[in-house]
Amino acid sequence: MTFKQLEIVDPILKALDAQGYTNPTPIQEQSIPILLKGRDLLGCAQTGTGKTAAFGIPIIQHLYNDKSESKGRRKIKALVVTPTRELAIQISENFTAYGKHANVRNTVIFGGVKQGAQVNALKAGVDVLVATPGRLLDLIQQGFITLNHIEYFVLDEADQMLDMGFIHDIKKIIAKLPSKRQSLFFSATMPPNIVDLSTQILGNYDKVTVRPEQATADKVEQGVYFVPKKMKIKLLIQVLNQKRAESTLIFARTKHGSDKVVRLLEKAGIKAAAIHGNKSQNQRQKALGKFKDGDLKVLIATDIAARGIDVSKLELVINYELPNVPETYVHRIGRTGRAKESGTALSFCDMEERAYLKTIQKLIKQQIPVIEDHEFAAEAEEEVIIPKSQRQQRPPRNKKRNSDSRSGYRNQGSNGNQNSKRRNSSSKRRDSYSK
Repeated sequence: MTFKQLEIVDPILKALDAQGYTNPTPIQEQSIPILLKGRDLLGCAQTGTGKTAAFGIPIIQHLYNDKSESKGRRKIKALVVTPTRELAIQISENFTAYGKHANVRNTVIFGGVKQGAQVNALKAGVDVLVATPGRLLDLIQQGFITLNHIEYFVLDEADQMLDMGFIHDIKKIIAKLPSKRQSLFFSATMPPNIVDLSTQILGNYDKVTVRPEQATADKVEQGVYFVPKKMKIKLLIQVLNQKRAESTLIFARTKHGSDKVVRLLEKAGIKAAAIHGNKSQNQRQKALGKFKDGDLKVLIATDIAARGIDVSKLELVINYELPNVPETYVHRIGRTGRAKESGTALSFCDMEERAYLKTIQKLIKQQIPVIEDHEFAAEAEEEVIIPKSQRQQRPPRNKKRNSDSRSGYRNQGSNGNQNSKRRNSSSKRRDSYSK
């Protein structure tokens, strides 16, 4: 199957060819014909499978075919709402690439920066608007945006929208949309609350779910270290120095944790940067730009910020902390092994994360191979992290010293007699004090 066989118009085919796109991915192959017919769609596919092109190409083709002869400023016909700034920028860049020869103009708006440049772009007129919820509602309230002319509405990464508490903003946006429109839901996962929300927004919709035989990318080599929490940074430094990958994405669970990892790595002479919600937009874009260009080899990110990271040939993903939601693990390691490339995903598991690992392995239906590092494995065994079945048999440490110590007390040698005298003396002092 090729894009030409999907009846994509020549201007878009030309743009896709420039991007190196010839054959659609499964989510694209199944979704594009449905969307070209004007149907609503609920789409679910693994991260890195091409969901943006799956909804972007049909929208651009509709706008290209429906261009009216009326003059005047362009009106916003398509709206894409997404949870993070990074992802919004990435989607906008894709629309620019796909619509290069179709005379379809887009812009992106998000919070965290001054609105002046965004407002000027809107005033110039756009066909497609990519937005984060907060800034969208803010500019609507100020009168810079109207949704009266929306014909195509996309809610991207819908599961993350709910996780980030955007449900009320989404409902406010939905209330401002025309009732007659084509609506699209795309997400990497479809928990029950997302399905419930979709029934409130979508009309008579089709559903496309693309799941690989395994829940993880086939070409991603996985491994897990059992390591105490206090030893994780030492292990991380060791792994980075051993692997020397050209690009390493490290996942931490919190913003504070991300910054702490950066500080500790820099103390060890490893240049790194973090991206998360507390960083300014300029800081995040600067770090991400350096990472994509290869000027920065180590990037630490939280799960939300990482949704906008799309780096070709990403060599190594490290789960410094395991996620408590198993699907998130799939999203994380899906950052490597994209576009038929190979990659490596390593995880650090401490005692408190054993339950997380168990649910992850249940989801992906495979046991993640344990990487034995004798220094860290010994520490992990003391914390009962490594299951007995996976432990290597090693002779007890300091057996002779422990044996001598026990026999000294048992035989009451010279040290034993001295200890006895000290205990008797101490007892006499207590008795004297009590009198």
